[in-house]
Amino acid sequence: MLEARVDLWKAEADLRVVTTNGFVKRNGEAVMGAGCARELRDAVPSAPRKLGALIRRHGNRPVRFLAVNGAHVASLPVKVHWKLAADLDLIEASVRSLVLMADKFGYTNVVLPRPGCGNGRLKWAEVQERIEPLLDDRFTVVTK
Repeated sequence: MLEARVDLWKAEADLRVVTTNGFVKRNGEAVMGAGCARELRDAVPSAPRKLGALIRRHGNRPVRFLAVNGAHVASLPVKVHWKLAADLDLIEASVRSLVLMADKFGYTNVVLPRPGCGNGRLKWAEVQERIEPLLDDRFTVVTK
């Protein structure tokens, strides 16, 4: 796992990852109210509806659902509900699925934020301890 100080949306990548939760509103839209998910929602207004449909169909797991700035975009669930704190076990399971996704589709440059930190209320040190052993050098964790 690599780390870099760069904006998620400006970093060179073939897959960009946004941290998400599993809550879908009555109108079918996923809640994308904070952090990089909000940035995506603001830039691509169709993102909440697309992600919401995939969560309803496949559950709260990593899915590819858009292409932005020449890269695919995938979700990385860190919470069950938007009001709750991030869950380390969910983050670890999501990261394991993300690695399988990268293997399956041949991604060699995957950028993601620090999962569960910020609005998820976790400390980077505790998250890093869980995910660093799972991520090879195809994966770069970015901070601004």
